[in-house]
Amino acid sequence: MSNNYLSIKQASEILGVSTLTLRNWDKNGKFPATRHPINNYRVYKIDDLKKFMESFGQKQQNTTISKAQAKKLIVTHLND
Repeated sequence: MSNNYLSIKQASEILGVSTLTLRNWDKNGKFPATRHPINNYRVYKIDDLKKFMESFGQKQQNTTISKAQAKKLIVTHLND
């Protein structure tokens, strides 16, 4: 395959997750892999990896805190 693809190990190192996590994400559709035509190994398109990282970053920025976290912040603030 061309240089536009990464192995599962390379993709896992870039994302900071294990190869097992990437396999699970592929199985459940969270981040599907492309299969190498000769050996059927999972490979990842660089463009797909970039898009996934961008969408993951946006989700992280939009995350809200839980009620328990909010209560802890209020208690900490009141105690200060």
